[in-house]
Amino acid sequence: YEVKELFAVLDDSPVLLPLQYRFWQWLSGYYLCPLGDVYKAAMPSGLKLESETMVEYNPDFESLQPLSAKEQLVLDLLSAEHEQCVSKLEKDSGIKNILTVIKSLLDKGALFVKEELRRNYKPRTEVRVRLCSEVAHEEKLQGLFTELGRAPKQLALLMKYLELSAFMGTGTLKEVSKKELLKQADVSANVFAALVDKRLFEVYDFEVGRLTNALANVLPLNPLNEFQRKGYAEVVESFKQKNVCLLHGVTSSGKTEIYIHLIADALAQGKQVLYLLPEIALTTQITERLQRVFGSKLGVYHSKFPDAERVEIWQKQLSNEPYDVILGVRSSVFLPFSRLGLVIVDEEHENTYKQQDPAPRYHARNAAIVLASMYSAKTLLGTATPSIESYFNAQTGKYGLVEIKERFQEIQLPEIVPVDIKELYRKKRMTGPFSPLLLKEITDALQRDEQVILFQNRRGFAPMIECRTCGWVPKCKNCDVSLTYHKGMNQLTCHYCGYTYQVPTVCPACGGVELLHRGFGTEKIEDDIKLLFPDVAVARMDLDTTRTRTAYEKIIADFTEGRTRILIGTQMVSKGLDFDRVSVVGILNADTMLNYPDFRSYERAFQLMAQVAGRAGRKHKRGKVILQTKSMDHEVIAQVIDNRYEEMAQGQLAERQMFQYPPFFRLIYVYMKHKNSELLDKMADEMAGKLKTVLGTRVLGPDKPPVARIQTLYIKKLVVKIENDVSMNKVREILYDARLAMLQNELFKSAIIYYDVDPM
Repeated sequence: YEVKELFAVLDDSPVLLPLQYRFWQWLSGYYLCPLGDVYKAAMPSGLKLESETMVEYNPDFESLQPLSAKEQLVLDLLSAEHEQCVSKLEKDSGIKNILTVIKSLLDKGALFVKEELRRNYKPRTEVRVRLCSEVAHEEKLQGLFTELGRAPKQLALLMKYLELSAFMGTGTLKEVSKKELLKQADVSANVFAALVDKRLFEVYDFEVGRLTNALANVLPLNPLNEFQRKGYAEVVESFKQKNVCLLHGVTSSGKTEIYIHLIADALAQGKQVLYLLPEIALTTQITERLQRVFGSKLGVYHSKFPDAERVEIWQKQLSNEPYDVILGVRSSVFLPFSRLGLVIVDEEHENTYKQQDPAPRYHARNAAIVLASMYSAKTLLGTATPSIESYFNAQTGKYGLVEIKERFQEIQLPEIVPVDIKELYRKKRMTGPFSPLLLKEITDALQRDEQVILFQNRRGFAPMIECRTCGWVPKCKNCDVSLTYHKGMNQLTCHYCGYTYQVPTVCPACGGVELLHRGFGTEKIEDDIKLLFPDVAVARMDLDTTRTRTAYEKIIADFTEGRTRILIGTQMVSKGLDFDRVSVVGILNADTMLNYPDFRSYERAFQLMAQVAGRAGRKHKRGKVILQTKSMDHEVIAQVIDNRYEEMAQGQLAERQMFQYPPFFRLIYVYMKHKNSELLDKMADEMAGKLKTVLGTRVLGPDKPPVARIQTLYIKKLVVKIENDVSMNKVREILYDARLAMLQNELFKSAIIYYDVDPM
């Protein structure tokens, strides 16, 4: 072959480190997804080269046959702008399936098509100013001062430049930005342009980057109390024997302060630290605490940052001066590290560490443990309510275990008061979703100038609308679910595909005009609270109100500083947020958590209720939690009230061993999707048959999941249970081969088959 010339060097150095690549290969193999899916999820889009199809008008084209209306429209658009990308053409024309139109025009010779590589990331630059070389010496400048005497504004601008750049001094010449120069000199751009025309100034672009420098002044570490010192020493001792340690400390026991001391130890040894959090909302509070101690050594990384900023964090991690501490959510495990020494997974029990869609469907906690082992680093899992799997691993000696049973500054655990709302509803004593006791406690807390958190794990105004006459409920046309009513936007929304609908005024089934709101979400609670307490500042924290980074920060800052008095939220409010003045927490309906059809529902219900309760009663005061339920005699409710975590965990372990669930068995869900339900049934039966031939009774199903149709695709599911001592490599091989065989069948080639390993 002929050796070709290099057209351009895209990167000065690789964007991937060898160990990082090995970790990505492990993710691809373990979670049964293509390596390309890992790349796509891992890298900021600014680092991914993508091609774009460009369509160009052929000026020599003469039509020998009539063109369709769509073809003529495309040609009209291209004749106005000869070269356009397919996505722009599709948008401008409004033609949904534009590729068939382009193909037809291509066959007729009306168009040329080419592929162009593009990179989304552009470095941020700033216009800087310097003296032209011919005037950049003192003798010449002296003459200029006289010459510019008749143009005082130009002279003032020149003098301001000399001051800012320290040109006349003996030190290093400083960079001067055009924007700053014009602002300081208080002159117009025309004055500046005149000096450029006179060849006094020249301008150039300077790459400034988007990363802000954190505080230069850092504070010393806070001293640990007796229980924290003991916990810290036990973790350090545990790391001498084990690579993973579970720190089980009750809510408000001061785990974060222990993390900070361990981070300082790692940094003193020249190591890097990865600190994982389950929610972006948490990063705001933790960032402030870490920045006070580690200053500019700390980098924060999550999806609410603009892509260009994430690219620059990635590039900084590849540089000779990377961040020593990275604070982030699950995607932070993909970042490059050169000398990783410690990984901290805070609130390790949270199911938000598990990626659901798209692939790779990885669990960041488990992935972080593997990542740490590749770097010979240590992993600390911290939580007040460990996942059953982590608790089991600690009990059986696979992980180290350190327990802190005392709250920081001798704060008492909150008093949890259960309220039987079934009886109250029967006696018609409820005010909307609020019991009389909860309303009394809210009123008393507000009178004492304290704050309140109300928890309801469902967003929106009403989970569904129902016709009073015939019982008709609006359903999503793409999914097998009822629509949620959002009052603020006055629309019905599908929480699975995001499709929105107008709210009907009459029932389309019977013509009835009385459409009732059934159930309540966070938006309805906010509405009711504002009616009951009109003079009190209220905030809502759920997916609808926190779509941007600044929205999170504002809600948390306002509540922390007391500008809002009542915070209403979904599970976001349960995750380790620390508010000093919260004395009352209301759990509005515990039953929705207990009745979820999943083998983890009791574990999750306990964790959620215990974590929400942990937000109550901070410094100097015991908090109160009002737990509203229709299941007063439920064992999990009793366990939450008395904080009997071990009892709950032991009961769950006994059940899971009996019914072959994790941590005693490994789970893999096989999902199959197709637009045709009959074809899907046939495919699911064939797939089940193939797997059962090899894996036998380890395969259960096929069955429909609770939501059996999403985004116009019907869904079937198989459950594969594998003993812990069976070779997973062999199982993966069987699953890969089965999927390949199914998709090679002409009948099923348009189907989707994917695996969810260790599902949550």
